[in-house]
Amino acid sequence: MSEGLGPEGGHSQPAPTITVQDLSDRPAHTPLDRITPAHTLLDGNTPVAQVSGVVVEETSPSSTSSFELVDMEPAPPLYQPVQPHWFYCRRADSKDVWLPFSREDSERLEQALSTGGEVVVAVEGERYDVRVRERQRYAVYWEQGPSEVRRCTWFYKGDKDTRYMPYPEEFSTNLEEAYMIAVTLDEWKRKLDFPSGETVILHNPKLIMQYQPIALQDEWVSSPSEQTRPRTVKRGVDNITAEIPDGEPETIDHLVFMVHGIGPACDIRFRSIIQCVNDFRSASLSLLGSHYRRGQEEGRVGRVEFLPVNWHSALHGDATGVDEDIQRITLPSISRLRHFTNDTLLDLFFYNSPTYCQTIVDTVASEVNKLHSLFKHRHPEFTGAVSVVGHSLGSLILFDLLTNQKTGSGEADRDEGRNRDPCPLTCDALEQVLCRMGLQEHLGTLQSVDLDLDSLAMCDETDLTELGIPLGPRKKILSFIRKRHFPQEGRQGTVLLAPGLQAPPDPSEDSPSPTVSFGNQSPGASARQQQFLRAQSITSAVDYEYFDVGIGQVSINYPQLAFHPQTFFAFGSPIGMFLTVRGLKRIDPNYTFPTCKNFYNIYHPFDPVAYRIEPMIVSESDLEPMLIPHHKGRKRMHLELKESLTRMSTDLKNNVLGSFRTAWQSLVRMPVAALPPVEDGETTAERSLQETETPAAACAAVREKSKADLWTKILEWPKALHLHYFQGVHEEAESPGSGEEEGRQVKVGMLNGGRRIDYVLQEAPIESFNEYLFAIQSHLCYWESEDTALLLLKEIYDKLGVAFEQPQQ
Repeated sequence: MSEGLGPEGGHSQPAPTITVQDLSDRPAHTPLDRITPAHTLLDGNTPVAQVSGVVVEETSPSSTSSFELVDMEPAPPLYQPVQPHWFYCRRADSKDVWLPFSREDSERLEQALSTGGEVVVAVEGERYDVRVRERQRYAVYWEQGPSEVRRCTWFYKGDKDTRYMPYPEEFSTNLEEAYMIAVTLDEWKRKLDFPSGETVILHNPKLIMQYQPIALQDEWVSSPSEQTRPRTVKRGVDNITAEIPDGEPETIDHLVFMVHGIGPACDIRFRSIIQCVNDFRSASLSLLGSHYRRGQEEGRVGRVEFLPVNWHSALHGDATGVDEDIQRITLPSISRLRHFTNDTLLDLFFYNSPTYCQTIVDTVASEVNKLHSLFKHRHPEFTGAVSVVGHSLGSLILFDLLTNQKTGSGEADRDEGRNRDPCPLTCDALEQVLCRMGLQEHLGTLQSVDLDLDSLAMCDETDLTELGIPLGPRKKILSFIRKRHFPQEGRQGTVLLAPGLQAPPDPSEDSPSPTVSFGNQSPGASARQQQFLRAQSITSAVDYEYFDVGIGQVSINYPQLAFHPQTFFAFGSPIGMFLTVRGLKRIDPNYTFPTCKNFYNIYHPFDPVAYRIEPMIVSESDLEPMLIPHHKGRKRMHLELKESLTRMSTDLKNNVLGSFRTAWQSLVRMPVAALPPVEDGETTAERSLQETETPAAACAAVREKSKADLWTKILEWPKALHLHYFQGVHEEAESPGSGEEEGRQVKVGMLNGGRRIDYVLQEAPIESFNEYLFAIQSHLCYWESEDTALLLLKEIYDKLGVAFEQPQQ
């Protein structure tokens, strides 16, 4: 079919003149060129419209001989108007794919069309707006180009197509008019020739074919069926295999913002954060229907809204110009690999740069606040809580944001205190300080540039050198200021982290280790120390927090979120590794986020980027992570078998072999248990005399009894082994909550309200064959994991008091 009639041809075109040829070998009951609206009424009231420019031509019936065996079931006596359904176009794999709206959205669009004028209809959970008159669909919460929308009534599918595609509305209107006349007059086997070259043959109501034009037609081609392979044409969405999605509940119970990690792609198929969040949302809707069905029927469960937060485009956009700077220094060899590295892995280094870290954090916070404000504007009735999800580097960004949030006036007062205290080093005059150090000869030099004690604290070694102060006096001045006003800095490295995050030092440790300054210093002193130490740095352009070990946390101004998150979920997170590299050895068990009281660290066992959090809180005990149950309510069979075989091999080594050893020893010597007990009044001497008089037959009887016990153990061992392992595994599978409740009772600090923090997914059976082969995929699997989505839903609805339902197997 030509471009104007295919799925890409969305622009309206003038109504074509259709040539209608009668392919039947019987005369028509009524000439089509003499049809008037009086011949037939639509539903008895509406006159039938006449096809424009209809010309009747007689043609040979040979062109339809191949369709004579098709079921020629008569058409219904009355014409029924087709029911339209609205579709939207989505670009996928460099081709257009047409997807249907839900029936609720389609009905709303149809009603808006009947009202006339420019109407905007919110669809797909109000995440998109459709401008009905323009036939365009616009995203609300993220940047995305508009997509075409169609009111579809007729569809086609070729031999190589996997789904039916809708015709343009103009083309569908003409097909509907021709179909109406054929049904009204009960005259079929008619050919419709369109000006663009397409040919449609209406054989009967159930068999309508379309033939595309060919560039060069040979002389021996006598019929349309010999030109090209035909396309199947269907009328109405009910006659095609279209997966029409179910409408989403209008009530929103919870809002979740999802922050991506490094690079623009989020999964193994290189899809964007928008597409991955859409799949995660669809999975959650499906799980709500299977695990919270009773709550939905009672009206207590609506849905959870997931919105993507994209910061990569802002970092790599034209505003920063970082891509152009990196491209100038990139080598020309292995260009694709270098481009991939520049676009993804460099985000880790950008986050440790003070300049670009500020850009990333500001982008994430401003985007989250903007989306939250827009969501509240479009859903003023929303009263639910808000949570945040971070994947990979996105989880670290959210962790740093949440550790630097302010809870109330206390933090504000401390900020004001920092601003009011402009780093006064001492109350003594500059002259007195220099006299104490024996450097009074340099007083005139410092006074000539209007330096006092406050401004001297902001000078580094380069500034003093430019003033002409020799090396010795320079070192004395810098050493005096550091030792007198920041005495702790000279003794040990200092890491500036969030208040309360660092656990108190262990008194049992003899050797000093780097500590983190938090509540034990006044905020003003920390700010003064921070400003002074930056001034002493030779590479003053790099604005890291100063300390002697590790890379440190970048010193930036952390913006504040417009809400207090209920829960923070980390997917495949390197938070533990970054905290360790920053010099944090232990997290204080009493530490909590200032504005978020719940934290879950979710990871795949083969994820090379994920690290645990609980060992940094409870270091004295070796806690296994909590196993996330399968969304179907059981442990994967290969994991059950693996655990059973592991326990079996261990017990075979420790218990079974020990039993054989004991039985063998019982054959060669008299077992102690076989000796008869000493009777009352019987002395040891009498017992010894009786033992010496014991006949050899008694010893032989004992040996025979030991042999019988040994063979009994051997014969009954397989049965006992089966009952001990496999029946126990079956019972564990039937009651998966017992181990989970036991694990939940362990206290692992207050970061998650005293509950467990680390949760591990179950690997798929194919992944267990080679964990290295699926390592990269394991880091990108969270967006499509129904187990992860179910854990989020369970945490959300547990706080809402909605009971979790295990689906029937």
